[in-house]
Amino acid sequence: MIKAIVCGAAGRMGKRIINVLAQSDEITLGAALEAPGSPFLGQDAGELAGAGPAGVKISASVEETLAAGDVIIDFSAPAATIQHLRAAAELSRAMVIGTTGLSAEDITRVREASRKIPCVMAPNMSVGVNLLLNILPQIARVLSDYDIEIVEAHHRHKKDAPSGTALKLAQVLAQALERDLDEVGNYGRHGITGERPAQEIGIHALRGGDIVGVHNVLFAGPGETIEVIHRASSRDTFARGAVKAALFAAGAGAGLYDMQDVLGLKK
Repeated sequence: MIKAIVCGAAGRMGKRIINVLAQSDEITLGAALEAPGSPFLGQDAGELAGAGPAGVKISASVEETLAAGDVIIDFSAPAATIQHLRAAAELSRAMVIGTTGLSAEDITRVREASRKIPCVMAPNMSVGVNLLLNILPQIARVLSDYDIEIVEAHHRHKKDAPSGTALKLAQVLAQALERDLDEVGNYGRHGITGERPAQEIGIHALRGGDIVGVHNVLFAGPGETIEVIHRASSRDTFARGAVKAALFAAGAGAGLYDMQDVLGLKK
């Protein structure tokens, strides 16, 4: 039985991942990690998550926790994720990174670590979103002269904007249309902006309430508008994807992978 280490075990995603692990016959919870000073340290991770007793206490010791399993599932914060990544590389543990808001320097560190360990990194691990990432390039190429706008909405507690998923959608669309996102991306509009450039890709972030996640890709052309929308109604869709990624990583060789690899969608 593969043992998973959940980093950010007391967080919204960590709890849902622990629930999904409790239902699996292939992978189980081996350890649970939280930040030093967390009020949840020492508690049973399964009970805290509402999955029933797991016999796994939440710990703040990175080295001890990461040594207690086979694959790390990390939905914490950028600085913590990079700390966990260093330890994973030293201990030869596979890693799944769902943390968003990573800097370019952080991503370079992930690439370097992936030379030693298998690492799955994706801003969104739902099957539906990753299917969209696979088919949107085809839509964009057919509608190459249509204006593209991306609108995402998340709960009021989300710290980064736009979402990592929205950025990934924009990157995939820009690549399909042979555009440089650094040049054509417009992250919200205010004031007298002038006429919209034809090559522009608009990216807009909404925050409020307890919205789990909505991503809308809009293609606006002459006389018609096509919208492709993904709505997440539960974090379980991300948790199930993360567990799929963990099973994949546990059996993979060193390298950097994404959910397209996990789901077999790469051509």
